[in-house]
Amino acid sequence: MTIYPVTAPEFAPYGRVITGYEEACAAITAALESHTPLPEGTDYVPEEPALQNLSQAAALGVSLFGGMPFQLGWCNGHNTKLNCLEYHRDSEFNLGTGDFILLLAKQDEIEAGTLDTGKVKAFRVPAGALVEVYATTLHYAPCHTDPARGFKVLVALPKGTNTARPALPVRGGDDAWLWACNKWLLAHPASAEAGQGAAAALVGDNIDIAPLL
Repeated sequence: MTIYPVTAPEFAPYGRVITGYEEACAAITAALESHTPLPEGTDYVPEEPALQNLSQAAALGVSLFGGMPFQLGWCNGHNTKLNCLEYHRDSEFNLGTGDFILLLAKQDEIEAGTLDTGKVKAFRVPAGALVEVYATTLHYAPCHTDPARGFKVLVALPKGTNTARPALPVRGGDDAWLWACNKWLLAHPASAEAGQGAAAALVGDNIDIAPLL
């Protein structure tokens, strides 16, 4: 597997790098570094007061989401595996205190209810770079580039995303993949999420980038 930089043309179908908010990004990465933990595994918090209450971050959120209610949370820890892919009905914005890697695929690559993990591509995001991951891009937890440092990554989304799953019947479409509010999840059979009842809709290897680091 090739690990592309997000500045490469290969990233264009999946997302983009956003510039012009360097002051806000610096304030957010400083708060991530000083006010959020670094778990041995991977942990996620949808909304973090240390980020949400920053004046620079609040202004950034208004710009990114065009005035929609938003939440600024984090995904921190250590990880090298794919495990799952998720998508939302909206873009997600990520920003890391250090370099991190995203494993991505496209929603239109899902065929007959499954996605072949051979279609997944890897992209390295440099420290301090704000990236938009499009709504049609399948993604999940970041991967670290240095096991000693792990990763601390901002996760900015519309308010309520990744909170409790609504009690909806499975009628059709992608209802069976709904795992949380505004979160549709395709799990690898080897993942903990599949063991918890998530749809095992990923076929192929459960990608592990550890040998590439």
